[in-house]
Amino acid sequence: MKQLNLLPAYFLAGALLVTGCDSKSGEKDERIDALEQKISQLEQGQVAAPSNAQSVTAADPSSIGQFEFESIEFDFGTINEGKVVEHEFEFTNVGQAPLVISNVQASCGCTSPDWTKTPVKPGDKGFVKVVFNSAAKSGVQSPTVSIQANTSPSVTRLRLKGNVNQRSASSPTQGPVRQ
Repeated sequence: MKQLNLLPAYFLAGALLVTGCDSKSGEKDERIDALEQKISQLEQGQVAAPSNAQSVTAADPSSIGQFEFESIEFDFGTINEGKVVEHEFEFTNVGQAPLVISNVQASCGCTSPDWTKTPVKPGDKGFVKVVFNSAAKSGVQSPTVSIQANTSPSVTRLRLKGNVNQRSASSPTQGPVRQ
């Protein structure tokens, strides 16, 4: 008998759920329509830049240098753990102004960089030397070096890659056999 008394309550709850879902669905449709309109305005260039956005102007080519590397990646192949690999990336400044490297930063402590510290005149050559220490490293390795300079873009990345064979565990020393 109690189940029959609860039957109208179940129908009322179901009706509220259905109408509640319909109103949320309508709100979602309105939001989607508004977002689609904003996207089309952005694509057509009709939206003004926000007031807090920085204006970006093209760099004056006469004020920047430009890297030209033969290669920005060096594959050191397969080495044994503990070996130190050195590679010097040579570049030419093909820009219109002296190229100034302000900082070079390695992606991990296993890699240390060195570089040309003086401005590199247009047409002259410079270098970025990278030293990778494979101690306590095994498996596939790909350390990077980020160069910050007066170039466009302002950051250039160089990469080493290779595989480090894990140092084999030495066999445990055994003492005399007791009987």
